[in-house]
Amino acid sequence: MIKLISMLKRKPGTTHQEFLDYWFDVHGPLIKANSAAKYVRRYEQHPAAWPAEGSRQPEPEFDGVTIQHFDSTEAFFAHMTEPDFPEVMADTAKFLDSSSLNFVLTEEPRIVIGD
Repeated sequence: MIKLISMLKRKPGTTHQEFLDYWFDVHGPLIKANSAAKYVRRYEQHPAAWPAEGSRQPEPEFDGVTIQHFDSTEAFFAHMTEPDFPEVMADTAKFLDSSSLNFVLTEEPRIVIGD
């Protein structure tokens, strides 16, 4: 199993809640409906833990993390060749600060604690 882990930051001029609304209600369903989804075994959206209203704690550097699971690196690269994949990439410009996008493609983890 291969995982693509992406750190996401909202587009300047939008709030964290606006980012979440778009990410959950528009982008997630677009990912699911895209032909590239046949290569994705699992797609997870992890919103950042945000400080409570009135807290003195700083906002997190990133608004969320996605984790996408693929059977292999070949499946990962194949999903990007689907004809409607560019639609997904174009959609990211609507809510992400692409200059702050960080990602890594990982192999199976080495478990240190837990199952």
